[in-house]
Amino acid sequence: MAKRILIVDDEPMIVKGLKYSLEQDGYETASAGDGEEAVNTFFAGKFDLVLLDVMLPGMGGIEVCQRIREKSDVPIIMLTAKGEDMDKILGLEYGADDYMTKPFNILEVKARIKTIFRRTGMGKRENDAKTLRARDMVINLNNRSVTIGDKEVNLTAKEFDLLHLFMSNRGKVFSRESLLETIWKYDYLGDLRTVDVHIRRLREKVEKNPAQPEFIFTKWGVGYYFTDKD
Repeated sequence: MAKRILIVDDEPMIVKGLKYSLEQDGYETASAGDGEEAVNTFFAGKFDLVLLDVMLPGMGGIEVCQRIREKSDVPIIMLTAKGEDMDKILGLEYGADDYMTKPFNILEVKARIKTIFRRTGMGKRENDAKTLRARDMVINLNNRSVTIGDKEVNLTAKEFDLLHLFMSNRGKVFSRESLLETIWKYDYLGDLRTVDVHIRRLREKVEKNPAQPEFIFTKWGVGYYFTDKD
């Protein structure tokens, strides 16, 4: 079944170009020109990924991202004509999985979409271990779900991939550079804060007290590692 992508942008030529290129690759697409229409369209249908412009008339892209994240962990790639670092961090803070600055190369857009779909489908290709456990936390590799005790934790695609990597390599220290290379699969222009933002958000979701973590630790000056040992 073809993957469905929602394109949200108020520039008709950008929407037209994205729709044409993505449909040529076999994706199904729908589009919205403002924030309110984007939210209504998303929740009225079933989408596998959202390309979301930050600057939209009415409800902005950040708010749209928040509204989607309240009920869905579908991958979101933010699009913006603004290149300031704070805009990038802000987009990631509210649950975006990736970020691209206009003007962008359509080949890079498609490459990043394929990377996200490849990684979000990773659990379906696991043959042996179907779950990983650490104390009362369980991650299911088939449906990419995480539970702590009897409560399900809603993670974004990148957050799940980070947790999966950490739990599969307990005690191993990963530098931020290696995490960018392993999880994001492309050069992120040296912005290592991307990793820090995702780690902080992941801790907020899986740690009882993010300031005193029980699972995801910082090796100062080196990187991050996972352990469930006391």
